[in-house]
Amino acid sequence: MQTIIQSLSENVQIIYRKSIDADHIISRLQQDGKGKFSAIFGKDAGFKTSSRLFKPYVEELANEVLALNQQDQVTVKQHLPQIVKKIELILKTLNQFQKTAR
Repeated sequence: MQTIIQSLSENVQIIYRKSIDADHIISRLQQDGKGKFSAIFGKDAGFKTSSRLFKPYVEELANEVLALNQQDQVTVKQHLPQIVKKIELILKTLNQFQKTAR
């Protein structure tokens, strides 16, 4: 189980690095009067966070992955699908954003 948690942590680190770049681009766009949206992900995406930037979503995800270390194996298995879904969603969104921002 530790290998899985380690892999999730590595993915969160990749997401974090990409989110820093994306948040800089979003900030520049908003300063130019563009990028007028209230949240990156809708309420149905599974996040408790609602933000115009990626960083709060990454922080929520990182906290969930860190919490797995203190949970028993059954609880970890219950939370894995939701965490993996969030990782996939953030990565997919970041990749699409980076392609369109160029």
